[in-house]
Amino acid sequence: MAREKKIENYDVVVIGGGAAGLTAAIYAGRARLKTILIEKALVGGLATYTNEVENYPGFPNKPKGEDITNLMKEQAKNMGVTFKLTDVKSVDLKGEEKVVETFRNKYIAKTVVLATGGRPRITKAENEEKYLFDKGISFCATCDAAANTDKTVVVIGSGDAAIEEGMFLTKFAKKVIVSVLHNEGKMDCNEIAKEAALKNPKMEFIWNSTVKRFEGEGHLDTVVLRDLRTDEEIPVTCDNCFEFIGYVPNTEIFKDQIKLTGAGYIMTNEKMETNIEGVFACGDVRDKWLKQVATAVGDGAIAGFAAEKYIAESETFHEVIMQKDKPGLTFIYNAVDAESREFLIEIEKIENHFKDRIIVNRIDIYKSSGIADRLNVSEFPAVILTVDGKVKERFIGHLDSEHINKQLDSICSECK
Repeated sequence: MAREKKIENYDVVVIGGGAAGLTAAIYAGRARLKTILIEKALVGGLATYTNEVENYPGFPNKPKGEDITNLMKEQAKNMGVTFKLTDVKSVDLKGEEKVVETFRNKYIAKTVVLATGGRPRITKAENEEKYLFDKGISFCATCDAAANTDKTVVVIGSGDAAIEEGMFLTKFAKKVIVSVLHNEGKMDCNEIAKEAALKNPKMEFIWNSTVKRFEGEGHLDTVVLRDLRTDEEIPVTCDNCFEFIGYVPNTEIFKDQIKLTGAGYIMTNEKMETNIEGVFACGDVRDKWLKQVATAVGDGAIAGFAAEKYIAESETFHEVIMQKDKPGLTFIYNAVDAESREFLIEIEKIENHFKDRIIVNRIDIYKSSGIADRLNVSEFPAVILTVDGKVKERFIGHLDSEHINKQLDSICSECK
């Protein structure tokens, strides 16, 4: 007999515990929203595998990635955020109430923040799992270049990322050996990067090669390549290896609901909003240019703030704008627009004329258009008249106060 799942209600469910998810949770918790963060593996995400973080603002002593994310976790807990270490099995994000299910629990949420990150594509060569991240195989030159000062490193790949990151590594390493699948002189990167790499005295290339296996006692010390023409093994002694053969976003369970790019990344706007209202995405899982702890934190801050704003606007929309006690007039305007500001005087006159017979709301969309979006208003100024929690009349653009008064007279007479 299947066990019935425990149902819990939250304002915000954050899926993913990397830097982006942690930051979103901190912002939501600080806003006094009931928040839970669900992480299937390790809180802190890929950043926890970085031995030295040299470029995160405010930490000049090159801390470990986990040192930074542990502080984030502690801060989130101090803000009242609940943590759950488990895998998300399914989501239903389309309704006003979002549903996130794990093996044992069902979470009902007003908003969901998707911060599931991604994973580097690996070669799947022999012994690779033994050396991932802090044991010799890395995936971020920006993160780990300084730790390879005066060392020999191997780079796998020849696309833009591989060659550009390889070039960056030459600023620190004494030698960068690049394994390339293609014939001599052919790469998958742009021509400018290719020309610069071929001229770099610190870069060497092993053409027509692929990784066969990784070797080393406790830490990687040899990458064994295979010559694609002769099938011979090419042992390459090194201190570390960097793999740049692509990145896979963790979006499989969202693909039928959330709009994704062809590569599987979540598409968002600058507010971290997805195509579904109340669902936000942040960090490496979204379609973005630079994937770093600093940019993940920025994304998470926006997503957490946007979730707070969405919930506040939802409450205002249902409890204030669409109230059923009296006929309502909602004036939607932009404070920087002269015509909008001028009509505020007319709105005050209308309010004084009808006094306690109607409820008047003024909504400035300068910072957020959330309520206007819910009312399907995209031109301003606008006046929306409501009765019994339903839209009765719309006045958009150049407003006529006399006509609005007549409509309100008619509505109020019907309500007597």
